[in-house]
Amino acid sequence: MKLHEYQAKTLFSEHGILIPNSRLIVDLTELEDALAVVGFPCVLKAQVLSGGRGKAGLIVFVRTPAEAREAAERLFGPTHRIGRLLIEQAVDIAQEIYAAVTIDATLAKGLLMVSAEGGVDIETLAVEHPEKIHRVTFDLRDGLAPYQATGIVYALGFDKNVSRTLANVLIKMAELFMRLDAELLEINPLFITTEGKIVAGDGKLIIDDNARFRQVEFDEEFLEEGDEAAREAHAEGIPFIRFTGDIGLMCAGAGLTTTVYDLILDEGGTVANYLEFGGPNYKKAVKAMEICLKVPSKVILIVTFGTIARADVMAEGIVDAIKRLKPDRPIVTCIRGTNEQEATTLLEAHGLTPLFDTEEAVKKAVALAKEATS
Repeated sequence: MKLHEYQAKTLFSEHGILIPNSRLIVDLTELEDALAVVGFPCVLKAQVLSGGRGKAGLIVFVRTPAEAREAAERLFGPTHRIGRLLIEQAVDIAQEIYAAVTIDATLAKGLLMVSAEGGVDIETLAVEHPEKIHRVTFDLRDGLAPYQATGIVYALGFDKNVSRTLANVLIKMAELFMRLDAELLEINPLFITTEGKIVAGDGKLIIDDNARFRQVEFDEEFLEEGDEAAREAHAEGIPFIRFTGDIGLMCAGAGLTTTVYDLILDEGGTVANYLEFGGPNYKKAVKAMEICLKVPSKVILIVTFGTIARADVMAEGIVDAIKRLKPDRPIVTCIRGTNEQEATTLLEAHGLTPLFDTEEAVKKAVALAKEATS
């Protein structure tokens, strides 16, 4: 269960981690009041669950009401279809840090990671200079010990005053991570201000779905605020990720999905969403397509390769889904695996053209998406 930035920051603030002054808005009518509270300069931040917002132009620094309105109109507009904007006070930054708490699965312990170099290029830093990311594991029953937090902060070379404050923030992060049964709690960037304060500039928080019975506060307070497609997928137990492109994906398995995603990008297309149509979900074609149809896209691409998940059952479900839902966009299918011939017969009998080469299916889907755009 992924939380939006504004939801994560609410929890940070409640647990004693400083956040910038901010207001959440859902349309342009709320912009003026939010700006009056936050002031200038400020940052308009699209509340989406995908990463790379800064590079995608979904985080905008503004200095005047005119700049703020122009940015808000663009983000709320038809190109991005953003549903919520966080209007946030700009912070006087002395340094950006990366800090995250996650699980070390091999040791069954918590893992704290901190780098003195945070920001949008942290993935590049992790690959090119992994030694700059300091790590320490801790027992998930006892939490992060003060000496561990202090040790990692001093290893980064901060002065005495900053080190004390930062160590305290890291301990709070670990405490919150444990209390929420989280899989990931990440603050990137974690700002050191010119006044020496430590402020969460961003917030990523993922709660373990297996802990929902303990984390009941999120059922209503948080999930009802997510997008409808994500809520329905979550309720159905179907893995789902929403993006902002043109092609809705129903794929079986993470490996195949990654390949299809790359092929779409190589062909010049973009992905609107990923929905797991394999494993225990291969009999849920109607619900899967219903969820995909709630996401703006130009075409739905279905690519599967099943052994236990039978191709004929998937095809039968797809035909049933099309009959019931009457989709308003083309459906491209490439269904391979057990009982493949029966699946082909079913699809052809209902006017669909089965494809058997994944690259060919991707090319067709991208072409249809481009045709719909032109």
